Amino acid sequence: MTEKRHIDPERAATRRRQVLDAATICFRRSGFHGASMSEISKAAGMSAGHIYNYFASKDAIIAAFVEDNVTRVMELIHAIEIQPDPLQAIVDDVEQSVRNNLDPDHWALPLEIFAESARNPVIAALSQDADRRMGVRFHALLKAGREKHGLAADDAIVAARMEAVICLYQGLQLRALHNPGLPVAGVVDSFRIALKALLFS
Repeated sequence: MTEKRHIDPERAATRRRQVLDAATICFRRSGFHGASMSEISKAAGMSAGHIYNYFASKDAIIAAFVEDNVTRVMELIHAIEIQPDPLQAIVDDVEQSVRNNLDPDHWALPLEIFAESARNPVIAALSQDADRRMGVRFHALLKAGREKHGLAADDAIVAARMEAVICLYQGLQLRALHNPGLPVAGVVDSFRIALKALLFS
C-alpha cells in the first residue's frame, strides 16, 4: 500500500502532489467510495494508468493523506515546543486553532478518513499508528510543560489531559458539520477556559 519509488524523486513528488490535490477535490465531493480512480485521474489531468505509477491503490492515496496530517501536526507541535512557555502558547493560540478546525478545508477530509477507518481495518491501523506517533510527541510536550509549572506530571494525568484536549478539537469538526452557525467568539472563549483548566490544574 506504499507509494511507488521513482528514479526522479522531485518529479515524482510533484506528480504525487498533483494526484493528492485532485483526490482531495474528488473525495470531498463524492466520498472515498464514491470517487473512482478514473474520476481522480480526470481531475488530475492524467490517465488512470499513470496514477498507478505513483499510488498502487486508492488505499495508498488515503495513506498518503494520513501521513500528510502527521507531518502537519508534528510541525504544529514543534512550533509550540520552541516557545518559552508551551502550555501558555497552546492557550494563546486558541482563537486561530478553533477557527482552523471550523474551516471546511480543514475538517472535510479528516471526517472522510474517520469514516473510512470505521469500516476499513487497513486504514484504521494506519490512522491508529499515526495517532500513536503524534500522541507520543504531544504527551512529551505536555509533560515537560506541566513539570516546568510545578504541576502533577505523571504519565496517567498527562495522558488523560492530552486526550481531553484532542477530544475538544476533534469535536469541533463534527459541530461545524452539524451546526455551521455556531457562535465562534463564544466557543473560542469557552475553549480558552477549558484549556486553562486542563493544562494548568
